[in-house]
Amino acid sequence: MEQGLDLTIRHGRIVTGDAIIEGDVGVRDGRIVAIEPGLPPGARDIDAAGRWVLPGGIDSHCHVEQLSGMGVMGADDFYSATVSAAFGGTTTIIPFAAQHRGMAVPDVVRDYAERARTKAVIDYGFHLILANPDDRTMMRDLPEAIRNGISSLKVYMTYDSMKLDDYQLLDVFDLAREHGALVMVHAENNDMIKWLARRLIERGHTAPKFHAVAHDPLAEAEATNRAITLSRLVGTPILIVHVAGGSTVEVIRSAQTLGARVLAESCPQYLFLTAEDLDRAGLEGAKYCCSPPPRDAGSQEAIWQGFADGTLLTYSSDHAPYRFDETGKLPKGERTTFKEMANGVPGLELRMPLLFSEGVLKGRISIHQFVELTAANHADLYGLSRRKGRVAIGTDADLALWNPDREVRIAYDDLHDRVGYTPYEGKVIKGWPEVVVSRGRVVVENGRLHAERGSGQYLRREAPIFAWPPRCSGASRPRAGLLSEALAGAKSG
Repeated sequence: MEQGLDLTIRHGRIVTGDAIIEGDVGVRDGRIVAIEPGLPPGARDIDAAGRWVLPGGIDSHCHVEQLSGMGVMGADDFYSATVSAAFGGTTTIIPFAAQHRGMAVPDVVRDYAERARTKAVIDYGFHLILANPDDRTMMRDLPEAIRNGISSLKVYMTYDSMKLDDYQLLDVFDLAREHGALVMVHAENNDMIKWLARRLIERGHTAPKFHAVAHDPLAEAEATNRAITLSRLVGTPILIVHVAGGSTVEVIRSAQTLGARVLAESCPQYLFLTAEDLDRAGLEGAKYCCSPPPRDAGSQEAIWQGFADGTLLTYSSDHAPYRFDETGKLPKGERTTFKEMANGVPGLELRMPLLFSEGVLKGRISIHQFVELTAANHADLYGLSRRKGRVAIGTDADLALWNPDREVRIAYDDLHDRVGYTPYEGKVIKGWPEVVVSRGRVVVENGRLHAERGSGQYLRREAPIFAWPPRCSGASRPRAGLLSEALAGAKSG
Protein backbone atom coordinates (compact mmCIF):
# COMPACT_ATOMS: atom_id res chain seq x y z
CA MET A 1 0.00 0.00 0.00
CA GLU A 2 1.21 3.51 -0.77
CA GLN A 3 0.47 4.72 2.73
CA GLY A 4 0.65 2.89 6.01
CA LEU A 5 -2.42 1.74 7.88
CA ASP A 6 -3.62 3.38 11.07
CA LEU A 7 -5.25 0.18 12.28
CA THR A 8 -5.17 -3.44 11.19
CA ILE A 9 -7.62 -5.98 12.56
CA ARG A 10 -6.16 -9.43 11.92
CA HIS A 11 -7.31 -13.03 11.58
CA GLY A 12 -11.03 -12.35 12.05
CA ARG A 13 -14.14 -13.86 10.52
CA ILE A 14 -15.32 -10.83 8.58
CA VAL A 15 -18.95 -10.58 7.44
CA THR A 16 -18.97 -8.52 4.27
CA GLY A 17 -21.84 -8.46 1.77
CA ASP A 18 -22.90 -12.06 1.17
CA ALA A 19 -19.50 -13.51 2.16
CA ILE A 20 -17.53 -14.50 5.22
CA ILE A 21 -13.85 -13.72 4.80
CA GLU A 22 -11.11 -15.08 7.01
CA GLY A 23 -8.58 -12.29 7.04
CA ASP A 24 -7.74 -8.71 7.94
CA VAL A 25 -9.35 -5.28 7.81
CA GLY A 26 -7.14 -2.27 7.12
CA VAL A 27 -8.13 1.22 8.28
CA ARG A 28 -6.76 4.61 7.28
CA ASP A 29 -8.14 8.06 8.16
CA GLY A 30 -11.20 6.53 9.74
CA ARG A 31 -12.25 4.53 6.68
CA ILE A 32 -11.87 0.91 5.64
CA VAL A 33 -9.32 0.73 2.84
CA ALA A 34 -8.59 -3.00 2.57
CA ILE A 35 -10.21 -6.35 3.38
CA GLU A 36 -7.91 -9.28 2.67
CA PRO A 37 -5.51 -11.70 4.34
CA GLY A 38 -1.95 -10.72 5.15
CA LEU A 39 -2.22 -6.94 5.30
CA PRO A 40 0.89 -5.00 6.35
CA PRO A 41 1.19 -3.87 9.97
CA GLY A 42 -0.78 -0.85 11.05
CA ALA A 43 0.20 1.77 13.57
CA ARG A 44 -1.95 -0.44 15.77
CA ASP A 45 -2.72 -4.13 15.23
CA ILE A 46 -5.57 -6.01 16.93
CA ASP A 47 -5.72 -9.81 16.81
CA ALA A 48 -9.30 -10.93 16.13
CA ALA A 49 -8.58 -14.67 15.96
CA GLY A 50 -11.68 -16.64 16.90
CA ARG A 51 -13.90 -13.58 16.75
CA TRP A 52 -16.47 -12.24 14.32
CA VAL A 53 -15.68 -8.87 12.76
CA LEU A 54 -19.05 -7.20 12.19
CA PRO A 55 -20.18 -3.69 11.34
CA GLY A 56 -20.90 -1.51 14.33
CA GLY A 57 -24.59 -1.52 15.05
CA ILE A 58 -27.04 1.25 14.15
CA ASP A 59 -29.84 1.79 16.64
CA SER A 60 -32.42 3.76 14.69
CA HIS A 61 -35.07 3.97 17.41
CA CYS A 62 -34.02 5.26 20.81
CA HIS A 63 -35.04 8.14 23.05
CA VAL A 64 -32.18 10.19 24.48
CA GLU A 65 -32.38 13.26 26.71
CA GLN A 66 -35.99 13.57 25.60
CA LEU A 67 -39.02 14.93 27.42
CA SER A 68 -41.90 12.47 27.06
CA GLY A 69 -45.45 13.40 26.15
CA MET A 70 -46.25 13.05 29.87
CA GLY A 71 -43.56 15.62 30.73
CA VAL A 72 -41.04 13.11 32.11
CA MET A 73 -37.35 13.52 31.22
CA GLY A 74 -35.49 10.31 30.40
CA ALA A 75 -32.67 9.19 32.66
CA ASP A 76 -29.97 9.15 29.97
CA ASP A 77 -28.30 12.14 28.38
CA PHE A 78 -26.27 11.95 25.18
CA TYR A 79 -23.14 10.97 27.08
CA SER A 80 -24.52 8.06 29.11
CA ALA A 81 -26.66 6.83 26.21
CA THR A 82 -23.84 6.78 23.67
CA VAL A 83 -21.41 5.19 26.14
CA SER A 84 -23.98 2.48 26.84
CA ALA A 85 -24.59 1.97 23.14
CA ALA A 86 -20.86 1.65 22.41
CA PHE A 87 -20.35 -1.03 25.07
CA GLY A 88 -23.12 -3.04 23.39
CA GLY A 89 -21.52 -2.91 19.93
CA THR A 90 -23.54 0.02 18.55
CA THR A 91 -21.56 2.80 16.85
CA THR A 92 -24.39 4.96 15.49
CA ILE A 93 -27.66 6.04 17.09
CA ILE A 94 -30.59 7.92 15.60
CA PRO A 95 -32.68 9.28 18.48
CA PHE A 96 -35.54 11.76 18.22
CA ALA A 97 -35.66 15.52 18.24
CA ALA A 98 -39.12 15.73 19.76
CA GLN A 99 -41.51 18.49 18.80
CA HIS A 100 -44.32 18.99 21.30
CA ARG A 101 -47.42 21.12 20.74
CA GLY A 102 -46.53 24.77 20.31
CA MET A 103 -42.86 24.15 19.48
CA ALA A 104 -41.20 25.25 16.24
CA VAL A 105 -39.15 22.62 14.41
CA PRO A 106 -35.97 24.75 14.00
CA ASP A 107 -35.89 25.44 17.75
CA VAL A 108 -36.32 21.74 18.53
CA VAL A 109 -33.53 20.70 16.17
CA ARG A 110 -31.10 23.33 17.48
CA ASP A 111 -31.79 22.29 21.06
CA TYR A 112 -31.10 18.60 20.49
CA ALA A 113 -28.10 19.30 18.26
CA GLU A 114 -26.43 21.33 20.99
CA ARG A 115 -27.10 18.70 23.65
CA ALA A 116 -25.58 15.97 21.52
CA ARG A 117 -22.64 18.00 20.19
CA THR A 118 -20.95 18.33 23.56
CA LYS A 119 -21.67 14.83 24.92
CA ALA A 120 -21.94 12.07 22.31
CA VAL A 121 -19.01 9.64 22.06
CA ILE A 122 -20.26 7.87 18.90
CA ASP A 123 -21.91 9.18 15.74
CA TYR A 124 -25.54 10.22 15.68
CA GLY A 125 -28.36 11.65 13.59
CA PHE A 126 -31.91 12.66 14.41
CA HIS A 127 -35.43 11.77 13.46
CA LEU A 128 -38.04 14.44 14.02
CA ILE A 129 -41.09 13.68 16.15
CA LEU A 130 -43.94 15.69 14.64
CA ALA A 131 -46.76 16.68 17.00
CA ASN A 132 -47.68 20.12 15.67
CA PRO A 133 -48.35 19.97 11.91
CA ASP A 134 -49.46 23.58 11.57
CA ASP A 135 -49.03 25.66 8.41
CA ARG A 136 -45.56 26.94 9.26
CA THR A 137 -44.34 23.44 10.08
CA MET A 138 -45.77 21.85 6.96
CA MET A 139 -45.05 24.59 4.44
CA ARG A 140 -41.59 25.69 5.59
CA ASP A 141 -39.96 24.07 8.62
CA LEU A 142 -40.44 20.38 7.86
CA PRO A 143 -39.33 20.57 4.20
CA GLU A 144 -36.28 22.56 5.33
CA ALA A 145 -35.40 19.96 7.99
CA ILE A 146 -35.62 17.19 5.38
CA ARG A 147 -33.39 19.13 2.99
CA ASN A 148 -30.91 19.61 5.82
CA GLY A 149 -30.48 15.89 6.40
CA ILE A 150 -33.25 14.80 8.76
CA SER A 151 -34.75 12.38 6.27
CA SER A 152 -37.17 10.61 8.61
CA LEU A 153 -39.92 11.64 10.99
CA LYS A 154 -42.15 9.93 13.50
CA VAL A 155 -45.86 10.40 14.11
CA TYR A 156 -48.15 9.02 16.80
CA MET A 157 -51.65 7.61 16.53
CA THR A 158 -51.98 7.51 20.31
CA TYR A 159 -51.24 9.69 23.38
CA ASP A 160 -53.54 12.73 23.56
CA SER A 161 -50.63 15.18 23.74
CA MET A 162 -48.88 13.76 20.65
CA LYS A 163 -51.33 12.00 18.34
CA LEU A 164 -52.34 13.14 14.88
CA ASP A 165 -55.76 12.46 13.41
CA ASP A 166 -56.22 10.69 10.08
CA TYR A 167 -56.52 13.95 8.13
CA GLN A 168 -53.23 15.20 9.59
CA LEU A 169 -51.57 11.87 8.89
CA LEU A 170 -52.58 12.12 5.24
CA ASP A 171 -51.01 15.58 5.06
CA VAL A 172 -47.78 14.31 6.62
CA PHE A 173 -47.64 11.23 4.40
CA ASP A 174 -48.16 13.35 1.30
CA LEU A 175 -45.44 15.81 2.31
CA ALA A 176 -43.03 12.94 2.99
CA ARG A 177 -43.74 11.47 -0.44
CA GLU A 178 -43.08 14.81 -2.11
CA HIS A 179 -39.79 15.41 -0.27
CA GLY A 180 -38.48 11.84 -0.11
CA ALA A 181 -38.65 11.21 3.64
CA LEU A 182 -39.58 8.08 5.55
CA VAL A 183 -42.47 8.28 8.05
CA MET A 184 -42.25 6.12 11.19
CA VAL A 185 -45.63 5.40 12.77
CA HIS A 186 -46.48 4.50 16.36
CA ALA A 187 -49.66 2.58 15.57
CA GLU A 188 -52.14 2.07 18.41
CA ASN A 189 -55.81 3.04 18.48
CA ASN A 190 -56.01 5.83 21.06
CA ASP A 191 -59.75 5.63 21.70
CA MET A 192 -59.72 1.88 22.23
CA ILE A 193 -56.95 2.26 24.82
CA LYS A 194 -58.66 5.18 26.58
CA TRP A 195 -61.98 3.34 26.68
CA LEU A 196 -60.44 0.22 28.19
CA ALA A 197 -58.23 2.14 30.63
CA ARG A 198 -61.10 4.21 31.98
CA ARG A 199 -63.22 1.17 32.71
CA LEU A 200 -60.34 -0.70 34.31
CA ILE A 201 -59.50 2.18 36.62
CA GLU A 202 -63.17 2.77 37.52
CA ARG A 203 -63.24 -0.83 38.72
CA GLY A 204 -60.07 -0.43 40.78
CA HIS A 205 -57.78 -2.29 38.38
CA THR A 206 -54.75 0.00 38.61
CA ALA A 207 -51.78 -2.41 38.87
CA PRO A 208 -49.08 -2.44 36.15
CA LYS A 209 -50.43 -5.65 34.60
CA PHE A 210 -53.54 -3.77 33.46
CA HIS A 211 -51.38 -1.65 31.16
CA ALA A 212 -51.18 -4.73 28.93
CA VAL A 213 -54.96 -5.19 29.17
CA ALA A 214 -55.69 -1.59 28.16
CA HIS A 215 -53.24 -1.76 25.26
CA ASP A 216 -55.08 -4.70 23.71
CA PRO A 217 -53.42 -6.32 20.65
CA LEU A 218 -56.48 -5.30 18.62
CA ALA A 219 -55.63 -1.63 19.22
CA GLU A 220 -52.22 -2.17 17.65
CA ALA A 221 -53.49 -4.26 14.75
CA GLU A 222 -56.35 -1.87 13.90
CA ALA A 223 -54.15 1.22 13.91
CA THR A 224 -51.51 -0.55 11.84
CA ASN A 225 -54.09 -1.50 9.23
CA ARG A 226 -55.44 2.06 9.20
CA ALA A 227 -51.96 3.60 8.84
CA ILE A 228 -51.21 1.28 5.94
CA THR A 229 -54.50 2.16 4.27
CA LEU A 230 -53.84 5.89 4.62
CA SER A 231 -50.32 5.48 3.22
CA ARG A 232 -51.65 3.53 0.24
CA LEU A 233 -54.06 6.35 -0.54
CA VAL A 234 -51.19 8.77 -1.14
CA GLY A 235 -48.53 6.26 -2.24
CA THR A 236 -46.16 6.92 0.65
CA PRO A 237 -43.85 4.32 2.19
CA ILE A 238 -44.20 4.05 5.97
CA LEU A 239 -42.46 2.10 8.70
CA ILE A 240 -44.45 0.67 11.61
CA VAL A 241 -42.27 0.93 14.70
CA HIS A 242 -41.98 -1.46 17.67
CA VAL A 243 -44.28 -4.20 16.38
CA ALA A 244 -45.39 -6.28 19.37
CA GLY A 245 -48.34 -8.53 18.50
CA GLY A 246 -48.57 -11.56 16.29
CA SER A 247 -51.77 -10.19 14.77
CA THR A 248 -49.92 -7.02 13.77
CA VAL A 249 -47.19 -9.06 12.07
CA GLU A 250 -49.92 -10.75 10.03
CA VAL A 251 -51.49 -7.42 9.08
CA ILE A 252 -48.11 -6.19 7.82
CA ARG A 253 -47.25 -9.42 6.00
CA SER A 254 -50.62 -9.47 4.25
CA ALA A 255 -50.29 -5.82 3.22
CA GLN A 256 -46.79 -6.43 1.84
CA THR A 257 -48.09 -9.40 -0.14
CA LEU A 258 -50.70 -7.11 -1.69
CA GLY A 259 -48.01 -4.60 -2.64
CA ALA A 260 -48.39 -2.03 0.14
CA ARG A 261 -45.28 0.04 0.78
CA VAL A 262 -45.05 -0.82 4.45
CA LEU A 263 -41.89 -1.66 6.40
CA ALA A 264 -41.61 -2.63 10.04
CA GLU A 265 -39.30 -3.01 13.01
CA SER A 266 -39.42 -4.78 16.34
CA CYS A 267 -37.41 -4.67 19.55
CA PRO A 268 -35.87 -6.84 22.29
CA GLN A 269 -38.81 -6.46 24.65
CA TYR A 270 -41.07 -8.25 22.19
CA LEU A 271 -38.70 -11.21 21.89
CA PHE A 272 -37.62 -11.62 25.51
CA LEU A 273 -40.44 -10.25 27.71
CA THR A 274 -44.15 -11.08 27.97
CA ALA A 275 -47.22 -9.54 29.58
CA GLU A 276 -46.62 -11.81 32.56
CA ASP A 277 -43.60 -9.68 33.44
CA LEU A 278 -46.00 -6.80 34.19
CA ASP A 279 -47.72 -8.99 36.77
CA ARG A 280 -44.93 -8.94 39.35
CA ALA A 281 -45.27 -8.25 43.05
CA GLY A 282 -46.21 -4.74 44.10
CA LEU A 283 -45.24 -2.18 41.47
CA GLU A 284 -42.29 -4.19 40.09
CA GLY A 285 -44.29 -4.75 36.95
CA ALA A 286 -43.91 -1.06 36.12
CA LYS A 287 -40.33 -1.78 35.09
CA TYR A 288 -41.74 -3.69 32.11
CA CYS A 289 -44.39 -1.17 31.02
CA CYS A 290 -43.91 0.07 27.47
CA SER A 291 -46.24 0.81 24.59
CA PRO A 292 -47.20 -1.41 22.93
CA PRO A 293 -46.64 -3.80 25.84
CA PRO A 294 -44.98 -7.20 25.55
CA ARG A 295 -47.51 -9.84 24.52
CA ASP A 296 -47.35 -13.63 24.85
CA ALA A 297 -45.20 -16.55 23.69
CA GLY A 298 -47.16 -16.80 20.46
CA SER A 299 -46.41 -13.20 19.60
CA GLN A 300 -42.74 -13.72 20.44
CA GLU A 301 -42.65 -16.56 17.93
CA ALA A 302 -44.39 -14.38 15.33
CA ILE A 303 -41.73 -11.68 15.79
CA TRP A 304 -38.95 -14.24 15.32
CA GLN A 305 -40.65 -15.47 12.16
CA GLY A 306 -41.08 -11.90 10.95
CA PHE A 307 -37.36 -11.32 11.29
CA ALA A 308 -36.52 -14.62 9.62
CA ASP A 309 -38.70 -14.08 6.55
CA GLY A 310 -38.10 -10.34 6.10
CA THR A 311 -41.52 -9.05 7.15
CA LEU A 312 -39.66 -7.09 9.86
CA LEU A 313 -36.54 -5.42 8.50
CA THR A 314 -34.98 -3.64 11.46
CA TYR A 315 -34.30 -4.49 15.09
CA SER A 316 -34.06 -1.43 17.34
CA SER A 317 -33.98 -0.92 21.10
CA ASP A 318 -36.72 1.71 21.53
CA HIS A 319 -34.57 2.64 24.53
CA ALA A 320 -36.84 4.75 26.75
CA PRO A 321 -34.95 5.16 30.03
CA TYR A 322 -37.14 6.01 33.01
CA ARG A 323 -35.92 5.40 36.53
CA PHE A 324 -37.97 3.30 38.94
CA ASP A 325 -38.84 6.23 41.21
CA GLU A 326 -40.85 9.46 41.38
CA THR A 327 -38.79 10.99 38.54
CA GLY A 328 -39.85 8.30 36.09
CA LYS A 329 -41.97 5.21 36.44
CA LEU A 330 -43.67 6.11 39.72
CA PRO A 331 -44.65 9.82 39.73
CA LYS A 332 -47.11 9.22 42.60
CA GLY A 333 -45.06 6.63 44.44
CA GLU A 334 -47.06 3.66 45.66
CA ARG A 335 -50.31 5.33 44.49
CA THR A 336 -49.24 5.40 40.84
CA THR A 337 -51.73 3.73 38.49
CA PHE A 338 -50.79 2.04 35.24
CA LYS A 339 -52.02 5.11 33.33
CA GLU A 340 -49.57 7.36 35.19
CA MET A 341 -46.43 5.26 34.77
CA ALA A 342 -43.85 6.41 32.25
CA ASN A 343 -43.95 4.10 29.25
CA GLY A 344 -40.68 2.58 28.14
CA VAL A 345 -37.86 0.17 28.92
CA PRO A 346 -34.08 0.48 28.58
CA GLY A 347 -32.27 -1.58 25.95
CA LEU A 348 -29.48 0.29 24.14
CA GLU A 349 -26.59 -1.77 25.48
CA LEU A 350 -28.24 -5.19 25.39
CA ARG A 351 -30.04 -4.90 22.04
CA MET A 352 -27.36 -6.63 19.97
CA PRO A 353 -26.00 -9.13 22.55
CA LEU A 354 -29.50 -10.48 23.18
CA LEU A 355 -30.13 -11.04 19.46
CA PHE A 356 -26.68 -12.51 18.87
CA SER A 357 -27.11 -15.01 21.70
CA GLU A 358 -30.73 -16.01 21.16
CA GLY A 359 -30.88 -15.50 17.40
CA VAL A 360 -27.53 -16.33 15.80
CA LEU A 361 -26.12 -18.84 18.29
CA LYS A 362 -29.45 -20.67 18.61
CA GLY A 363 -29.95 -20.87 14.85
CA ARG A 364 -33.03 -18.65 14.54
CA ILE A 365 -31.28 -16.22 12.19
CA SER A 366 -28.01 -16.32 10.26
CA ILE A 367 -25.01 -14.09 10.93
CA HIS A 368 -25.86 -12.21 7.73
CA GLN A 369 -29.41 -11.59 8.91
CA PHE A 370 -27.99 -10.36 12.20
CA VAL A 371 -25.94 -7.77 10.31
CA GLU A 372 -28.96 -6.72 8.26
CA LEU A 373 -31.29 -6.43 11.24
CA THR A 374 -28.86 -4.53 13.46
CA ALA A 375 -26.95 -2.38 10.96
CA ALA A 376 -27.24 -2.68 7.16
CA ASN A 377 -31.01 -2.25 6.78
CA HIS A 378 -30.95 0.71 9.17
CA ALA A 379 -28.28 2.35 7.00
CA ASP A 380 -30.38 1.92 3.87
CA LEU A 381 -33.69 3.05 5.32
CA TYR A 382 -32.26 6.07 7.10
CA GLY A 383 -29.93 7.46 4.46
CA LEU A 384 -26.55 6.26 5.80
CA SER A 385 -25.67 3.51 3.32
CA ARG A 386 -22.67 5.36 1.86
CA ARG A 387 -20.92 5.44 5.23
CA LYS A 388 -22.42 3.05 7.73
CA GLY A 389 -23.87 -0.40 8.27
CA ARG A 390 -21.43 -2.66 6.39
CA VAL A 391 -17.83 -3.84 6.43
CA ALA A 392 -16.88 -2.58 2.99
CA ILE A 393 -14.04 -0.64 1.41
CA GLY A 394 -14.75 3.09 1.61
CA THR A 395 -17.19 2.97 4.52
CA ASP A 396 -16.46 4.35 7.95
CA ALA A 397 -14.42 1.94 10.06
CA ASP A 398 -17.28 1.24 12.47
CA LEU A 399 -16.57 -2.28 13.67
CA ALA A 400 -17.30 -4.63 16.54
CA LEU A 401 -15.25 -7.71 17.39
CA TRP A 402 -17.58 -10.34 18.84
CA ASN A 403 -16.39 -13.20 21.02
CA PRO A 404 -19.02 -15.90 20.36
CA ASP A 405 -17.85 -18.00 23.32
CA ARG A 406 -18.07 -15.39 26.05
CA GLU A 407 -20.88 -16.12 28.49
CA VAL A 408 -22.46 -13.22 30.37
CA ARG A 409 -24.98 -13.15 33.17
CA ILE A 410 -26.77 -9.83 32.72
CA ALA A 411 -26.55 -7.53 35.73
CA TYR A 412 -27.44 -3.85 35.82
CA ASP A 413 -24.25 -3.07 37.76
CA ASP A 414 -22.24 -4.06 34.66
CA LEU A 415 -24.16 -1.75 32.31
CA HIS A 416 -23.51 1.90 31.52
CA ASP A 417 -26.87 3.66 31.31
CA ARG A 418 -28.40 5.67 34.16
CA VAL A 419 -31.75 3.91 34.42
CA GLY A 420 -30.98 1.96 37.58
CA TYR A 421 -32.30 -1.41 36.44
CA THR A 422 -32.51 -3.73 33.44
CA PRO A 423 -35.57 -5.82 32.59
CA TYR A 424 -33.19 -8.64 31.61
CA GLU A 425 -31.48 -8.95 35.02
CA GLY A 426 -30.07 -12.43 35.61
CA LYS A 427 -30.55 -13.70 32.06
CA VAL A 428 -27.53 -15.67 30.82
CA ILE A 429 -26.48 -14.98 27.24
CA LYS A 430 -23.55 -15.99 25.07
CA GLY A 431 -21.51 -13.76 22.78
CA TRP A 432 -20.29 -10.23 23.45
CA PRO A 433 -18.63 -7.35 21.53
CA GLU A 434 -15.23 -7.08 23.25
CA VAL A 435 -13.64 -4.43 21.01
CA VAL A 436 -15.64 -1.62 19.39
CA VAL A 437 -14.25 0.77 16.78
CA SER A 438 -15.90 4.03 15.67
CA ARG A 439 -14.46 5.77 12.58
CA GLY A 440 -11.17 3.97 13.17
CA ARG A 441 -11.00 4.92 16.85
CA VAL A 442 -10.97 2.09 19.36
CA VAL A 443 -13.71 3.32 21.68
CA VAL A 444 -14.23 0.20 23.82
CA GLU A 445 -11.57 -2.38 24.73
CA ASN A 446 -10.90 -4.55 27.78
CA GLY A 447 -14.09 -3.31 29.38
CA ARG A 448 -12.94 0.32 29.31
CA LEU A 449 -14.09 3.39 27.41
CA HIS A 450 -11.51 5.15 25.22
CA ALA A 451 -13.57 8.02 23.80
CA GLU A 452 -14.00 11.61 24.85
CA ARG A 453 -17.23 13.48 25.40
CA GLY A 454 -18.27 15.23 22.21
CA SER A 455 -16.08 13.08 19.95
CA GLY A 456 -19.09 11.65 18.10
CA GLN A 457 -20.08 13.31 14.84
CA TYR A 458 -23.46 14.48 13.62
CA LEU A 459 -24.65 12.63 10.50
CA ARG A 460 -26.50 14.54 7.83
CA ARG A 461 -28.56 11.82 6.18
CA GLU A 462 -29.58 11.22 2.58
CA ALA A 463 -32.94 10.04 1.26
CA PRO A 464 -33.89 6.48 2.24
CA ILE A 465 -33.46 3.50 -0.09
CA PHE A 466 -36.58 1.37 -0.51
CA ALA A 467 -37.06 -2.01 -2.16
CA TRP A 468 -40.44 -3.48 -3.10
CA PRO A 469 -41.61 -5.97 -2.21
CA PRO A 470 -39.57 -5.82 1.00
CA ARG A 471 -40.24 -9.40 2.04
CA CYS A 472 -38.19 -12.36 0.82
CA SER A 473 -37.40 -15.69 2.40
CA GLY A 474 -34.19 -15.91 4.38
CA ALA A 475 -32.95 -18.59 2.00
CA SER A 476 -33.51 -16.66 -1.24
CA ARG A 477 -32.78 -13.07 -0.32
CA PRO A 478 -29.35 -11.75 -1.38
CA ARG A 479 -27.27 -11.31 1.73
CA ALA A 480 -27.13 -7.68 2.85
CA GLY A 481 -28.48 -6.64 -0.53
CA LEU A 482 -32.25 -6.53 -0.10
CA LEU A 483 -32.35 -2.75 0.16
CA SER A 484 -29.03 -1.44 -1.08
CA GLU A 485 -29.26 -2.95 -4.57
CA ALA A 486 -32.73 -1.54 -5.22
CA LEU A 487 -33.60 1.82 -6.69
CA ALA A 488 -35.18 4.43 -4.48
CA GLY A 489 -38.80 3.92 -5.52
CA ALA A 490 -40.55 6.14 -3.02
CA LYS A 491 -42.29 8.26 -5.66
CA SER A 492 -43.26 5.56 -8.10
CA GLY A 493 -46.66 3.93 -8.44
